[in-house]
Amino acid sequence: MTGPNWYDVLDVEPTATTEEVRDAWRSAIADLTPADRRFRLYNEAAEVLLDDERRAAYDATLEPEPQPEPEPQPEPLPGAEPGPEPAAAAPVAARSGPTVPTWLLAALAVLTALTVGLAGYLWFVQPSPVDVDDATAAARSAAERAVVPVLSYDYQDLDGSREAAREFLTPGYLEEYDKLYDGLVEGNAGSTRTVVEATFVASAVVRGGEDRAEILVFVDQSTTNAQNKQPVVYRNQVRMRMEDVDGRWLVDCMITQPGGECAS
Repeated sequence: MTGPNWYDVLDVEPTATTEEVRDAWRSAIADLTPADRRFRLYNEAAEVLLDDERRAAYDATLEPEPQPEPEPQPEPLPGAEPGPEPAAAAPVAARSGPTVPTWLLAALAVLTALTVGLAGYLWFVQPSPVDVDDATAAARSAAERAVVPVLSYDYQDLDGSREAAREFLTPGYLEEYDKLYDGLVEGNAGSTRTVVEATFVASAVVRGGEDRAEILVFVDQSTTNAQNKQPVVYRNQVRMRMEDVDGRWLVDCMITQPGGECAS
């Protein structure tokens, strides 16, 4: 492989940690819009380098650093006597000693069989890269569907707005969402007559997995209220941690502020 690679795109070293790659990616797209061609390029680089398996496979395709050629050995001077031949290794005499007990050989054979059996079992129960890719794609699609109802509300039907969002949340995240909704939405939306309509713009995979994934979603939020009759559009980024719950991908955490982190 020649020319710039994904590490060059994000301006990080091949030895960069996952956090360093993530920080470089966020910095690269911070001032870009999804319409910018560089936006997709940075996301493609991040999708590979933030996934351990895909990164390892990608690293294997990179050309190794060129090694310096060995220095030529000096030729012997004319008339110089050849050096002594290296002494031949003396044959090693067979050592007499106790033989390995038969029971120990049998135990080793059983242990080997168990190890092979365990390896075979793990081969079948561990998810394949294809399975992980399919699961991550499903999580990404679910995040794109969920972001609109979760980030939208209408002061004229706050209960309906809440219920529309709750459908996309894990049981563990419902309590936290309700607290946030009660404090920030119901506490202000009614008095200010606020209506927020979210529109999905684009998404990128931050971290993939078979039953959990983290997706970065870009949305436009159009807001009107008693003071602003004309919609004011805000461009926002939200990190959504998705979790597979009984075969359905649901939102388990949302980060809307820079530097925020989901609880483990």
